[in-house]
Amino acid sequence: MPRQAGGMMALGGLSLLAAVSVLLGWPDWAALGRWARPHAVALVLLAVAVACVAVGTRLLRGGRAPSARMPVMSWWFVAGAAIVVIVVAWGATSWLLGEASAAKDVGAARVDAIKTGLGIGAGTTGIFALLLAVRRQWHSEVDATEKNLTELYTKAADQLGSEQAPVRMAGLYALERLAHGNPGQRQSIVNVICAYLRMPYTLPDDQPPEADTDEARVLLAEHRERTQEREVRLAAQRILTDHLNPNRPEAFWADIDLDLSNAHLIDFTLDNARTGKARFDRATFSGSASFSEATFSDIATFDRATFSGVARFERATFCSAAWFTRATFSAALFNRATFSETAWFDYATFSSAASFARATFSDATWFDYVTFSGTAGFGGVTFDGITSFERTTSEGAPFNPVPIEASQS
Repeated sequence: MPRQAGGMMALGGLSLLAAVSVLLGWPDWAALGRWARPHAVALVLLAVAVACVAVGTRLLRGGRAPSARMPVMSWWFVAGAAIVVIVVAWGATSWLLGEASAAKDVGAARVDAIKTGLGIGAGTTGIFALLLAVRRQWHSEVDATEKNLTELYTKAADQLGSEQAPVRMAGLYALERLAHGNPGQRQSIVNVICAYLRMPYTLPDDQPPEADTDEARVLLAEHRERTQEREVRLAAQRILTDHLNPNRPEAFWADIDLDLSNAHLIDFTLDNARTGKARFDRATFSGSASFSEATFSDIATFDRATFSGVARFERATFCSAAWFTRATFSAALFNRATFSETAWFDYATFSSAASFARATFSDATWFDYVTFSGTAGFGGVTFDGITSFERTTSEGAPFNPVPIEASQS
């Protein structure tokens, strides 16, 4: 309503200005008409061009951020369109009246000139009406696309809540297709997949129970459900793996944050991946976990994470801070890893071998109260910031691979 009121006020002001100009005899319309007659066609084309550019710019601006509702027409557009129509009609009529003065029947020719000029003005109005119709149609198509996208998203998310594993699997792949075709929805869909992986889960036993009794049959049915759920979770992990690898540009999803805190991950791998923020706090990694040559472009947190198998971070790059506080490792490989900012390993536990060979720590590094139950390899490591190994032990003995004077530099 405020924009419509502004448009009406603008049109009223223009009408008042035109009336005052006519009453006061300014400008000299006769002289202006004589000047405009030779340039009438050029002026008309210029006015139409300006109008088209203005409308096109408006449509492009709307295309950058389409909304669910068609925006209200701004007052300046209404006023500009009215001015263009008036200028085009006046210019065409003025030129035609000039041509009519040379006709044999001047009166009839002038009447025809006025009718033609008004017709040209009406045609110009039709051009604006056509552009507005195109604009309305475009917004209608955007609304239909957004509605269809919402319906597909809702249906796929509902499938993830199904009791049937194949239906949940279908929901995951539907979300993957939806994300791949709609970049603006990728982060939201990844958030849904991560939320699914954060749901509680218990791995099935290695051997299914024999269904000899009613209780055994119940356990067997539960074992089958867990086995099927494991396949669904592995599919969810593969979706993340497949689309976070920049070495596959046709499938890569850029600038994706991961929140897998408290998730139960199975043989998880993000080799060669590139992520934004990555949170794995209190995550449980069953089997191996591989982040070799991965790039964490934002903070990466593994606080209290548990790695039951080999944890591989070889040649991984941490562009921001990295937290491994109170993490529990079996065997861990951080060979040639790069920590660009502060790295925390306080109270971490390594129950088997740990290797940081040729790793680079460019900022402060904290290994306080760390326990290395097996061998700890720090050959060729570069520490460029403050480094602390306070009360760190390796195989039960105090451990500090960095000379005191170097750690304080």
